[in-house]
Parts: sequence; C-alpha cells; structure tokens
Amino acid sequence: MLASNRNPISTGLLRRKGRRGRRGVAAVEFALLLPILTLLFVLAVDFSRVYYSALTVTNCARSGAIWASDPKAQSESPFASMSAAALADATNLSPTPTVTSATGTDALGQSYVEVTVTYNFKSITSYLGTKGNVTLARKVRTAVAPTLPD
Repeated sequence: MLASNRNPISTGLLRRKGRRGRRGVAAVEFALLLPILTLLFVLAVDFSRVYYSALTVTNCARSGAIWASDPKAQSESPFASMSAAALADATNLSPTPTVTSATGTDALGQSYVEVTVTYNFKSITSYLGTKGNVTLARKVRTAVAPTLPD
C-alpha cells in the first residue's frame, strides 16, 4: 500500500535533478588527474629511452670486446677497427658514444682486452636528482683468444 502513495511524477523529477547536479563531475575529475597522468607518461617514456640506450651501450661494448679478443675474426670482419665494430650497434644514438680499450694480463697470466663504452644520455625530465643528464658506461673484459697456426 505504501508503493501506491508515491507520486511517480515527483520521483522522476528528483532523479533528473540528481543527474543534472553531477553532470560535470567526470570532467572535473579528469581535469584534476590529467597533469598527474601526463607526468607518469613522460616519466615512463624517459625511463624506456634510458633502458634502450643502456642496452645499446652494453651491446656496443660486447661487440667491441669480441672483435678485439679474436685475431682470426678481425681478419674476416667487415669492420676495420675495434671502435668501428663497437659503434656498429650505436647507429641510432646521438651523439656517438665514446669507445676506449685497454689490454693487460690477469693474475693467471692470461691476456685480456677490456672495452669501455660511455654515452651521455640527455633525458626529457630531471627525476631523482639527475638534472637531465645520465652517463651510461659499460665495460666488458674478455680473454684474448690464442693464435693457432694455420
């Protein structure tokens, strides 16, 4: 019997008034969250760029060390120098990374070659106190392959 006492016209009117009062809530929430979402997106893109550059620098150091450690491979390689072999993987990095190498003998008397690749990465943002510059350096040490008579 209580259900029949309700006025259907006033109930519908109240529902419509409630909807009109909340019409812009989603737009306001989006406007408040947009700067935070944009910052998170830019940080994710920047972190991805740093990660990609770090992988490229690692591959460059590895390629240079492999070229320098095997005299047989040097004669068959399309690269004229260790630096050219190392930088073959870094064609998409600008500015070009710096490649240095050192040779020596370890405690066991084994000759080795050590290749270091350094790259100054410029980030879009400055986060965690980096001020927009991150120096990526990778060092790879490999034993020099013994020369075998032909």
